[in-house]
Amino acid sequence: MEVMVPRVDPRRYFESVQARENRTERPPVCVYLETTNRCNLLCTTCPRTYEELEPPADMSWDLFVRIVDQIPDLQRAVLHGVGEPMLVKALPRMVRYLKDRGVYVLFNTNGTVLNDRNGRALIAAGLDEMRVSFDAANATSYLAIRGKNYFDRILKNVRAFRDLQKREGHERPRVSAWLTGLRETIAELPDFVRVAAETGVEEIYLQRLVYFEENAIGRARPDQALYEKLSADETVHIDRATELARALGVMFSASGAASEPGMSLKRSDDGSPWSMCRRPWTVMYFTANGRALPCCIAPFSQRGYENYTLGDATRESLRDIWNGESYRDFRSGLMSDAPPRACASCGLRWSL
Repeated sequence: MEVMVPRVDPRRYFESVQARENRTERPPVCVYLETTNRCNLLCTTCPRTYEELEPPADMSWDLFVRIVDQIPDLQRAVLHGVGEPMLVKALPRMVRYLKDRGVYVLFNTNGTVLNDRNGRALIAAGLDEMRVSFDAANATSYLAIRGKNYFDRILKNVRAFRDLQKREGHERPRVSAWLTGLRETIAELPDFVRVAAETGVEEIYLQRLVYFEENAIGRARPDQALYEKLSADETVHIDRATELARALGVMFSASGAASEPGMSLKRSDDGSPWSMCRRPWTVMYFTANGRALPCCIAPFSQRGYENYTLGDATRESLRDIWNGESYRDFRSGLMSDAPPRACASCGLRWSL
């Protein structure tokens, strides 16, 4: 199998991408692997709640290995997509496989199946980071946003896992709590900080809402967004949460909640926020069925993946996908004044 060989120190790559071309011999330094597209919740901010984008599947072990082995100097692996990764029985094995190659490994989870057995397996596998989407400060809000009444279960699970880590001296994985920034729940932010801190979590984030003007789904709509629309009253809630976090001795961030440190979008003053995106030169994203997408935002922009499919890892090598016609066309569009539809408002339209 042909592998992708690095031509530059990956730790410096993000700084080096200035003048870009639609073809690159530099391999990706980060890969998103949608370990499953199945989920046990019905979140009102997620596209999979409203439409089946691909047939239900867990990423097969063979496909997982096929992808990972083609990027020998991979630096970072994110093991989630539109599903709940902890539903996948092979998840600890996948983490261990990546850790044996020196890769930093993380995933987002809803925490519903974070029991003692699963938690211990992930600790033993060497998981670096676990991000738990609490998304509410109370059971009523949780049910409205996440679609099922699992709030108390999640608090119990996270508290037990953090107690296990502290009792046995496990520093990894880092555990953080996340709240998607919605206008209807922003007043609960200080309570959210308190509730998360009571579970033993030491990092708390207000996450940006991903939404688009067209094809809005559920609560992922412009009127729920906070970015560039934060009122004075809403700012008070963030200030109160910040002060409370300081008093409780936990870290709280509402500055943008970058999904990928070093790779997050920054607002461009020239009216083209997409021009700062480096993902098509640094990141590959694969669905559970092996479909290559430009990033995790594509499912939100239009229903269906057909407009953003860049390759198929079950039939093509990563090298062929990375510099194939579809990827080159996508990069060219991103560098133009008429970017792909998924990119045109990304960054400008994200909430906090």
